[in-house]
Amino acid sequence: MSKSVEITFTRSAKPSAGLAVLLAAEGAAPGPSAQAVDPAGVLEKALKIADFKGKARSAVDVIAPAQSSADRIVVVGLGKPSEPDPDAWARLGGAIAGRFGKAKRATVYLDAPDVEIDANAAASVAMGMLLRSYRFDRYKTKKKDDNGKTPDTVKVTIVTPAASAAKKLWAEYEGVAGGVMLARDLVNEPANILGPLEFAAKAKELDKLGVEIDTLTEKEMKKLGMGALLGVAQGSTRPARMVVMRWNGGKAKAKPVAFVGKGVVFDTGGNSIKPAGGMEDMKGDMGGAAAVTGLMHALAARKAKANVIGIIGLVENMVDGNAQRPGDIVTSMSGQTIEVLNTDAEGRLVLADALTYCIDKYKPEFVVNLATLTGAIMVALGQYHAGLFSNDDTLSEQLTEAGLATHERVWRMPMGADYDKLIDSKNADMKNIGGRYGGSITAAQFLQRFVGDTPWAHLDVAGTAMGSPANEISQSWASGFGVRLLDRLVRDNYEK
Repeated sequence: MSKSVEITFTRSAKPSAGLAVLLAAEGAAPGPSAQAVDPAGVLEKALKIADFKGKARSAVDVIAPAQSSADRIVVVGLGKPSEPDPDAWARLGGAIAGRFGKAKRATVYLDAPDVEIDANAAASVAMGMLLRSYRFDRYKTKKKDDNGKTPDTVKVTIVTPAASAAKKLWAEYEGVAGGVMLARDLVNEPANILGPLEFAAKAKELDKLGVEIDTLTEKEMKKLGMGALLGVAQGSTRPARMVVMRWNGGKAKAKPVAFVGKGVVFDTGGNSIKPAGGMEDMKGDMGGAAAVTGLMHALAARKAKANVIGIIGLVENMVDGNAQRPGDIVTSMSGQTIEVLNTDAEGRLVLADALTYCIDKYKPEFVVNLATLTGAIMVALGQYHAGLFSNDDTLSEQLTEAGLATHERVWRMPMGADYDKLIDSKNADMKNIGGRYGGSITAAQFLQRFVGDTPWAHLDVAGTAMGSPANEISQSWASGFGVRLLDRLVRDNYEK
């Protein structure tokens, strides 16, 4: 990150040099801390001149008057307290961090007339600041601002009456933010740096947090009959891996919940090669695996009281003399055969074997898989919702609610027998594409054939995990989408 934040919480703080941040609800004056920060009372005139209304996340930046000990004062709007905004506090924190500029020290006063800002809100504001500060610039040899200086860490003091409780919560929220940033790092890494082996090594580092890690080699996967996954990998000189991550934070005999991620570290499309334009973005075709890895980090860092399995299938899909051909038939771990009509519909082949392995070995209470699976989902939903496909209404409702709470939104898409028959093959049990129309749906129908009666949901994150629109808490090409969503799913419904 080019600029990081160090966050502390305190009940009170005297105004000091640096940036001072005040809050104001829509139609109201800033909170009581304004008097200490602006003893001369010039803010009222400045806000009037700027026509500041206090709308959510709007801001006015003022050079502090001579009577103030601060260098700059920023007033940020809260919007209407009577109109709850999902994930408003984290996005407020992101908006505040967006105003840091070249500040090395910032004091954020969390008070506003008639607005309750509790410990959860304070910790969420801090998390938003941390996520907004993320930048992927490790390969830039020149990391300097306009003055030729390397940007420093911003030391942020959050002033809130709930400081003690917020500090305790921050230990959890910081862990979740760490999971999001891990997922972003993984997706942003170029493919020449992050192959299947390197990704597996990154996942292995979670053992420092108490996550148990097993890594399956090509030899072990071949013995298990994972012909679908290995078929995708056979055109690459880089060997495939499957990583199993286990967090045992719940009761000893409680069934685990499971998350499975597609980890195609680079996707040329294989012999059904993609167009050259934009192919560089296919370094992010492992966004699902990145989200699962980030989720496991988040759960372990905050010591979630749940038993959770995370499985990622890691392959590279390349053009090569040994690569699979359109028309090849492979046998999956489930025993079902697949006619590969398009080698660029490879992610579902990886997930087929990963889902089978997960369900057969761990018999989870439910399984959610994530994948940057289809461009068709972006045609349907754009880049503001992930596609949700499921065989279980309860799980779908829980995911929808978690998405609204975190602003990582999902939209349930249809499934059914009419779509399923589109992937029937005359030469095998199924084919891996279903024709031009409904491509994201037929991909989901394919995956459903490998889950049996297990409650299951598929999240197609092709539009949200990479290249998604910037927002208050993400300015990165890789968003880390899915980490906060699934952490909230576990937190709200499955911790015991």
